[in-house]
Amino acid sequence: MATRGPRIQALWHLPWLVFLFSTTRVFCASPSKVPRLGVHGPYGARNHHGKVKVQSLAPSDQEFRTFYYNQTLDHFNYSPESYKTFQHRYVVSFKHWRGPDTMAPIFVYLGEESSLNDDLGYIGILSDNAARFGALQVYIEHRFYGESIPFVSREEALKDANLRGYFSSAQTLADYAEVILHIKKKYSADSSPVIVFGGSYGGMLAAWFRLKYPHVALGALASSAPVLYFDNITPSNGYYTVVTKDFKESSESCYKTIKQSWFEIDKVAAKADGHSILQKKFNTCKPLEAATELKNFLDSLFSVAAQYDRPPRYPVDLVCKGIDSAPEGSDVLDRIFSGVVAYFGKKPCYNLDAFFSAETLEGWTWQTCSELVIPIGRGSNDTMFPAEPFDLKEYIEECKSAFGVPLGLIG
Repeated sequence: MATRGPRIQALWHLPWLVFLFSTTRVFCASPSKVPRLGVHGPYGARNHHGKVKVQSLAPSDQEFRTFYYNQTLDHFNYSPESYKTFQHRYVVSFKHWRGPDTMAPIFVYLGEESSLNDDLGYIGILSDNAARFGALQVYIEHRFYGESIPFVSREEALKDANLRGYFSSAQTLADYAEVILHIKKKYSADSSPVIVFGGSYGGMLAAWFRLKYPHVALGALASSAPVLYFDNITPSNGYYTVVTKDFKESSESCYKTIKQSWFEIDKVAAKADGHSILQKKFNTCKPLEAATELKNFLDSLFSVAAQYDRPPRYPVDLVCKGIDSAPEGSDVLDRIFSGVVAYFGKKPCYNLDAFFSAETLEGWTWQTCSELVIPIGRGSNDTMFPAEPFDLKEYIEECKSAFGVPLGLIG
């Protein structure tokens, strides 16, 4: 196996940076298949034994203070409902701030498609640089995630055709502008320059924020932001090509095994008792109803491993080492299962829904239906995954099925 130095993927975390992630239950053409773009993986940081490692940052730390701003529901229209407000959560750290009199900067992290609780433990760039610049650190939650959901639960909001129309990146950017201006006024920091930060989808928001509100933010750091994955600027297979390249660089034999495994799964599934055989071979917690359940699970595993392939765990190497070190005489699917065990550790059984977070899956599916149509797909022989070209017609049907209206009319 090839040994590599640190290489946190410019895979956008695509969030790219998905998904739940939450990548998905269906095919590439489906909006729920668009990888989550969050800055951390579905399990956070884990050690080599698969256990979650508690990070130094947490909302309960004395360093951080949580506030709620009366946020405007609709920043762009003038109907009576537009003036309603909801509680919008943000967190502030004053630890390194030199105060407004010195015009010390304000570093603002723009939340993405998850609860702010999920982000605070993994966003080190603000705290790492705040001491040097004497900066105030601000973390703002994305509307419709975490504790910043207007009026009702997220599930109820997404079922309400009127309310879900306020769930958009444009409204979110306006939220951020309003909170930032509120903070500057609250702490008499009108002369303090603002730098916004974001990763993956949050990086997209940071870039767009600087363009939309240049009078509010002096600069933006957009890390792993897939802003060019629209309108055929980036090839449809770009995401899976990078995932494939990552595994191939780790181990050629691992890459070949994965590439062959999809055919083997279909071959076994075609047998009379094929689903039962696959369920036993992969020790799944529930009986398989279709081979696509297993294939989507493995698709998610490989994608998440590459998307969050960072130290100290390096999950791509971890998975490939498991595949390549399977006992002698193991067939292709046995070797793939060894990779699953390497990633998750030994368990009584393996949950095929392990990569799904209801909060992110529900919200992200809406966002990728209503405005962020990211055409991710793959050809017949350009990746280690089975062919699944992006199909806009199928994508539209998935959105229509999920929300009752066709693409372009949502919201």
